Amino acid sequence: MFRRFLCVFLLLVALFPFSAACGEEEALPPAEYAYRGRVVCSYESETLHFSIEKCRPGGALCYLTKIWVSDPARQIRKATAEWEKDIRLPMTIASGIEEALLASNASGYVSPTYPGIPDHYPGTSEDYYYTPLGSLTVTDGEVFRNLSGVPYYGLTLEADGLHMYTGEENETVLSASPRQTWAFYEQCGMQRDGEDLLPNEKEWPFAGRTHARTVLARVDRNNYLMLHITREYNSGLTLYQVSSFLSKNFSTEWVYNLDGGPSSALMYRQQPGRKMRLLTRKGQKIADIIYFTD
Repeated sequence: MFRRFLCVFLLLVALFPFSAACGEEEALPPAEYAYRGRVVCSYESETLHFSIEKCRPGGALCYLTKIWVSDPARQIRKATAEWEKDIRLPMTIASGIEEALLASNASGYVSPTYPGIPDHYPGTSEDYYYTPLGSLTVTDGEVFRNLSGVPYYGLTLEADGLHMYTGEENETVLSASPRQTWAFYEQCGMQRDGEDLLPNEKEWPFAGRTHARTVLARVDRNNYLMLHITREYNSGLTLYQVSSFLSKNFSTEWVYNLDGGPSSALMYRQQPGRKMRLLTRKGQKIADIIYFTD
């Protein structure tokens, strides 16, 4: 009887590794995509792969970044300017972080230059100067803002990677123990499971204008896409054009529009220890970035 039990146990161990038996999810492999642009830079290690590819959907110069991380909760991070004190150039923030290998601008923000806040935010614009948009702000697990009764629209980093919320109560979002949040306008959720979420152009004219853009999409918990649309030769894309390009060429769980315009910035290191490079224009000062590490 003991020998029979031992044989069954050893067979189960072989079929179900210890880590999986303990509830730890194995990382999904790097996704393979049919769509490919011209590779500008690529990086590959045991824990991080990314490929930055130049492409021209709709005639606009874009950088499409395909990203794989083995442990998104550890390798996707946030860095910020000083809360309520200042905003900084994205390169200033990113270049000071030695472990950052790939980085992008992220949240929209409130400042004397961009004072607009949603109508249902309590207080006045000045109360939000030099902070990101979003009814909820979490940085490295610490809650900096939690507006009572104002639903959350934005991204979070949780144990199984990045998530998009489109109008959830803050208590619901916090119950998932987010480590980080990033947010822009409340209409910035573009797609979920192939469904178009963008308002029509009459409801939100911003979506129909050709701008520089920064868009982030989740393929699965380990694979992500970033699309940076530049304003070379005064071109750019509408959010509808971006949505069409992504839905035609990729299968994603969701797509979200981060801050764009002059804020849009894509930065990378070819190798650890190398100088951070900026692919897009110098841009303007911002509140925070999202970055990826080994």
